[in-house]
Amino acid sequence: MNPDIHRLLDEAFAGVEMTPEAQDLKEEVRANLVARADDLEASGVAPGEAARRAIAELGDVRELLDDPDDLADVTGPGSAAGASGSAGRGDPARSGAGRTASPYGYAALALRNRVRPKPGFVVRVVVWAVMIVAGVTVATLGATGVLPLVAGPIILALGVASTGLGLLVSDSLQQETTTNHPMPQYRAAGYGAASLLALFGLGFAGLVGLQALPIWCVVFAALGVIASIILYAFLGASQTNRHKAWTRVARDTMPPNRFDEHPEVAARFGIYSAVIWIVTFVIIAVLVFTVGWWWAPVAFVGGLAAMLLLLARMLFGHSDDSER
Repeated sequence: MNPDIHRLLDEAFAGVEMTPEAQDLKEEVRANLVARADDLEASGVAPGEAARRAIAELGDVRELLDDPDDLADVTGPGSAAGASGSAGRGDPARSGAGRTASPYGYAALALRNRVRPKPGFVVRVVVWAVMIVAGVTVATLGATGVLPLVAGPIILALGVASTGLGLLVSDSLQQETTTNHPMPQYRAAGYGAASLLALFGLGFAGLVGLQALPIWCVVFAALGVIASIILYAFLGASQTNRHKAWTRVARDTMPPNRFDEHPEVAARFGIYSAVIWIVTFVIIAVLVFTVGWWWAPVAFVGGLAAMLLLLARMLFGHSDDSER
C-alpha cells in the first residue's frame, strides 16, 4: 500500500469543513485512490509520483462536494460506495451502510470501514510469537536449573524472545487497521526497539533474581529498562495523528480525553514518567548492592504506584487556565 495516498488525501481536504457528507466522500474515494496508485506503480511509476498522479486525477474535492453526481466518476460505475454516498446525501440517517437510528454509531462505522489482516502478516505474527514463547521458555528453564544450561545460551534465548517481541510490535504498527493508517517504518522500528529493550532488561533482572547471573548484571537490566522507557516517552510525545478520518465522527460521541485536548500535558506525563523510572531503577540498583535484591520489588512497586498516581492526576486533574 502506498502510504503517501493518505497524507496527500488529507492535504486535498485541508480547509474543507468535515461535514458528514465530506467525511463520506473522503472515505469513499480513499480505496479507489489506493487502487489507482497501485496500478500506476505496477506500470513502472515511482510510488511517490503514483500517489501524486492519483490525487491529481481526483481534481478539486470541493467540486465533488458541490455536485454529488460526480462521485460516480471517482468511485466507479455501479460502486456500492458511490451509490450509498449519493443516495444518503442530505439524509444523515441513510448516509453510509449500516447507519440506522444512530447515524454515526461506532459499530456501524467500524463495520463499514473494516480492514482485515493480511495473510502474510498473520503468518509472521505466528513466527514472532513462537520466537517469544520458545525464548522465554528456554531462558526460564535454564535459569531455574531444569535445563543444564550455562549463562551464554540462557542470554541467547532471552535475546531471541526479545527480538521476537520487537519484530512483532514493529510489524503490527506498520499494518493498516480499521481505525489507523500504517505507522511510518522508522517510527514502528523505534517502538519495536523499545519493546526489545524492555523485555531484555526485565529478563536480565529476572535472571539475576533467579541467581542465574551474577548480581552486577542488574546494571544491564536497569540500562535496558531505562532506555526503553526513554524511547517510549519520546515516541509517545512526538506521535502524530494516525487515526482515520471516520474515527473523528465516532470520537464526537465520546467524552473528551485530557491528553487529546492538551498534547503538552501528554508530553509532560512522558517526561515525568521517564524521571520516575530512572529514579526507581537507581534506587533498585542501590538496594541490590547494599541490603539485597529482595528489596528491589518494593522499589519497583513504589515506582509503579507513583506513575499511576501521576497518570490519575494529569489525566483527570483540574485543568489550568493556560491549558484551556
